Amino acid sequence: MLTETSARSRTLEEFKDKLRWWYETDHRGFKTMFHAAMSHIVPPPPETKPEVWYDWKNASFEKLLNFFDEWYAWQPDVYSGLNYIQRFSWINYENDYGMVFLTSGPGLEMTEDFTDLQGDQMDAPASKDLADKWIAQLGSKMDDFYVPPGGFTNFNQFFVRRLVDQSKRPIAAADDAGVVVAPADCVINMIVDDLTVDTPIPVKTVTMNIRQLLNNSKYADKFVGGTAVSCILMPDMYHWYHTPVPGLVVESHDDIGGVYYGFRNLPQLLNKGNVGYGYDYQAFAEFRRGYYIIETTYVDDPAKPESFSSGYVGAVPVGLNSIASVQCLEEFRGIPSSQKPPVPVAKGQKIGNFQYGGSLNILLFEKNRFPALQLLQGQRIGLMERPERAEGLFANPWQSQGRRRGFLAL
Repeated sequence: MLTETSARSRTLEEFKDKLRWWYETDHRGFKTMFHAAMSHIVPPPPETKPEVWYDWKNASFEKLLNFFDEWYAWQPDVYSGLNYIQRFSWINYENDYGMVFLTSGPGLEMTEDFTDLQGDQMDAPASKDLADKWIAQLGSKMDDFYVPPGGFTNFNQFFVRRLVDQSKRPIAAADDAGVVVAPADCVINMIVDDLTVDTPIPVKTVTMNIRQLLNNSKYADKFVGGTAVSCILMPDMYHWYHTPVPGLVVESHDDIGGVYYGFRNLPQLLNKGNVGYGYDYQAFAEFRRGYYIIETTYVDDPAKPESFSSGYVGAVPVGLNSIASVQCLEEFRGIPSSQKPPVPVAKGQKIGNFQYGGSLNILLFEKNRFPALQLLQGQRIGLMERPERAEGLFANPWQSQGRRRGFLAL
């Protein structure tokens, strides 16, 4: 017999029965918020591709249940991994009512429950076939990764595959603490260059709430006036994250609760290769995340190599749509405590991973310490993409950004 419990569903049918009961009783306003969201749907941008378009305008509750049926049965591949995420995201695209529905109350519990069910799918032995499908599509890219004898036992084991050895990702200037390295395989953007502690201030259309992002850490003040860098992991990338600098992990938190879905404008985030450029990163302070703070020491003046400066670098792993899984290695959880004083780390050391879905790391730097992305000649700056991957993972050309705001008036 169904009750008001928000206990985790064990099957898709149990999940749907719970939603039906919530809808029939308008449990905590579930029915009211659902119809408010559907009646205020904003049309997707005109250039939206058919495979990611979905019409939620005035959708019935049964249409929502049918959508979950289809999504649960769907088998993503390397090129289509974001399709259903984008179809679902039109519920809250430029839609305040949709945002409230998916990020609070029973709507938030709905997304959490479904995400957990998807996680169970990816842990099940039956998902091995999906892992094999991705391996075939990745082709020679799998040469970098260790494959256990007999293959991976499920999709999540494949998704958090490890490198054959670190030589596949050599650490630049391993002995120079002043050289910052990428924490993961990722798409990088500078996102904010004048961070504030607790007041979201627009900077080049972007806001960032450092105190909220770091869960009121005492180190938040260290990054006032500093810089944040977005390192976004696409679904087919290596999904472990590593330290960008050496030093001491002086504080960490591996599980800050938050929302599972809720981008006002997901197409703007997936911006045809410029992933995240010009995006309002304030939203990420609401998602499930962790963080760690590294105290590092580096040569401040090349003319005086005997002189050293100390500083702090923060890293915030964020679990996004269809994931909410920020998994930190045990030695880096809950620092400091009586059992865990600050932990020394080398540059490029493995910290944790993300299971299936979207994810990113936000790197935080002190004022005047990381003014720009700077590369040496001959270093990798990107890839010449296959059209299938570009069209499947990087949505909407940058030229269309200016037209999107017009939909707010509808």
